[in-house]
Amino acid sequence: MKKEIIRCTRCIMDTTATEIVFDENGVCNFCKHYDEVTTMDLYSGDNGKERLELLISQIKEKGKKSKYDCLIGLSGGVDSSYVAYLVKKKYGLRVLAIHLDNGWNTELAVANVEQIVKRLDIDLITNVLDWREFKDVQTSFLKSSISNIEIPTDHAIWAILIKTAGKMGIPYIISGNNVVTESIMPESWLYGSKDSKLIKELHKKFGKVKMKTYPSLTTFNYIDYLLIRGIRWVPILNYVPYVKDEAKKLLIDELGWRDYGGKHYESIFTRFFHAYYLPEKFGYDLRNSYLSALICSGQITREKAIEEIAIPPAPKELLSQDKDYVIKKLGLTDDEFDEIMKTPNKTFRDYPNNDLLWHSFDWFVKLARQRIIRVG
Repeated sequence: MKKEIIRCTRCIMDTTATEIVFDENGVCNFCKHYDEVTTMDLYSGDNGKERLELLISQIKEKGKKSKYDCLIGLSGGVDSSYVAYLVKKKYGLRVLAIHLDNGWNTELAVANVEQIVKRLDIDLITNVLDWREFKDVQTSFLKSSISNIEIPTDHAIWAILIKTAGKMGIPYIISGNNVVTESIMPESWLYGSKDSKLIKELHKKFGKVKMKTYPSLTTFNYIDYLLIRGIRWVPILNYVPYVKDEAKKLLIDELGWRDYGGKHYESIFTRFFHAYYLPEKFGYDLRNSYLSALICSGQITREKAIEEIAIPPAPKELLSQDKDYVIKKLGLTDDEFDEIMKTPNKTFRDYPNNDLLWHSFDWFVKLARQRIIRVG
């Protein structure tokens, strides 16, 4: 018998997230977490404006000895593109953009990145990963049967950003991470990307190609770059009124940006991951988490979110094309892929990892956050 799915009465998170808990009113723990992080990390109104103005002046002052005031990651998606617009057009910072080419960019993503750097006059460095090596890492994650097979890409992005900042003496990394659209995500769905031990262990177990050039960060690297060297990570969208639809319109009108039709769909692999792999293998729909954050931030109604979640994440023809493309590009056979999809689901806890170590470093995370947000 199929297990009944119970949904939160405030947002649309449901019991496909194993850690979900409801109160007497049917409101889930993710909503309460949203309220907590909003209090800690979101700066709105005059308070946010004053903090950001002071922070921008400090960034300019500290960057005087460097060629650039700040470093940003630029994928061509909404969040990173809007960050590029803010830091260059609105706040006049000297910006270096880093783009990761992991072999999965859509043509539209490439065009959006080109438009943004051209119209904003931003310097760009594109880091191209060794495809033979990275393909082997990605295939290892698929064979592991854990849910978050995007960890290799996400980890590589942060490793490149942090190490580039350290090498070039750029004191600030300004990111598109934000509370209002991204603060609701079960760990059972997407275990974090900072765990380099998990990456190495999965690759050692399932990989075939020696890992020589893959960008990686150890726990010590995080402490070295973020605490000892003092590189600061600034989630700038937590300081401004960030309304997704308004940001899209601005990007379209002023930068010629074009929409992808889904969050993170600028990457073919990520679209496959969101729209095919997670729903088919695990029964997870990440739109639940993104839409729930928008509900809690007042950008969408619960009723509208339920209507949206009822629509498939992508057309069947596109899903089939993406699946076939991923199989071929990773060098798998249809039978090998079917075997992966049929293999019992696992979690990161089924493999050696650094989760306990990272939890023991909660003090480090809090200290890093304090260093980022303490201005004035």
